[in-house]
Amino acid sequence: MQTTEALYTYEIVTKEQPALIEKAAECLARSFIGVDVSGKWVQEPMVGQLNLGYEDFYQFTKEYLASTIEQGYCAVALDANNHVAGVLAGDTNAPEIIGEDIFEGSFYDMNVILRVLEDVDKRFIEDYKKRNGQEIKDGELLHLFMLGVIAEHDRHEIIQQLGNRLITKASSQGLKAVLGEATNPKSIRVMEKYHHMKKYKDLEGNYIVHKYQDNSKLNRIPADVSDGTYIIIREL
Repeated sequence: MQTTEALYTYEIVTKEQPALIEKAAECLARSFIGVDVSGKWVQEPMVGQLNLGYEDFYQFTKEYLASTIEQGYCAVALDANNHVAGVLAGDTNAPEIIGEDIFEGSFYDMNVILRVLEDVDKRFIEDYKKRNGQEIKDGELLHLFMLGVIAEHDRHEIIQQLGNRLITKASSQGLKAVLGEATNPKSIRVMEKYHHMKKYKDLEGNYIVHKYQDNSKLNRIPADVSDGTYIIIREL
């Protein structure tokens, strides 16, 4: 029986690979909008609730990759046919709070997701400043922003291998921690199990979480699917 390492090859995408950037964007957009995995529909809860479209999400993803790819934190899993089966993309920018709607037209509801992410990021930034006496700087933390796997099999192994590459690189470059906004319990479990990330607690000992039940646009997400978006972290 073949091992996962033999089934997939892994690489970090560079700006000299525009076709691979497009494939990575397609994989991420497909996985967020929803993929059929062995007869079970898997999608990001907020994207599903807001019914965002593939084309809009693909453009958003492609623009994110184009703006961050030079930092070297987009890893892909390629199958035997050179198709992208999984992507983990991040950046080392300090979290930014825009505080206003930036998406329009058919993608307007993406603003709902942006506000959820900004809510937890803002609370994390404030807590970080209290702990460390200073603002987060660019190049200090690896922010894991998007994870997408469209492979039917070996999904957890792909996540493990992708994360290993980015976290090892972040550690070797002297970054302080790996940070993410986990929007569902499955993501949290996988990142806990394979990458030792944990739900972040503020100085008062509370999780930083945006509860979907308190959001009028997202309160129809079933609690057993996901109760909210959590900050997760691993110090390096």
